Amino acid sequence: MNDDDRNAILAAPQLRLVGSVDEAMYAEFRDQLSAAPKEGLLVIALTTLGGNPEIARTMADDVRLLRNAGRTIYFLGKSAVYSAGATFMAGFPVECRYMTEDSSLLLHERQIAKTIQLNGPLKSCIAQLKAALNEIEHSIAIEEQGFRAIVDGADVEFEEVRDKAPDNWYIGCKEAAERGLIAGVI
Repeated sequence: MNDDDRNAILAAPQLRLVGSVDEAMYAEFRDQLSAAPKEGLLVIALTTLGGNPEIARTMADDVRLLRNAGRTIYFLGKSAVYSAGATFMAGFPVECRYMTEDSSLLLHERQIAKTIQLNGPLKSCIAQLKAALNEIEHSIAIEEQGFRAIVDGADVEFEEVRDKAPDNWYIGCKEAAERGLIAGVI
């Protein structure tokens, strides 16, 4: 496919998602997916400041299942692809990822806000602390899996993402293309 044909296809996405990655976006994603043509190339455009990473992983898994069934699906990031949006984008192979001019990507660590109040027998206090630690360690493992997915096929090493993520790594679309995180800018 030549650049003009690809750009024309990307300019008319069948799914357009804007806003927080949450249950409402997932419902909209499923509704638009159901209404989209069942065959042929599919383009999903996304603009988001972030949201729930588990919802983003679920949406990415839906895309993976369709790709495994033989469907070609492109991702088009518009304006902002932050946080959970990057998690969703990681569900697409690099050659199917695009961003519009002047858009940016944000990669960062998962966050947690939790208060642990210890109250009761000492052994139950240990169990509460271990449960919280297990939750954190599991979340870190999922985060690292996502970092590995977003750099798979790119000129960015996992260690670089892991090192820059704590400080909120903003990546402009041109740099994302130069570093191989996306196939191109339209």
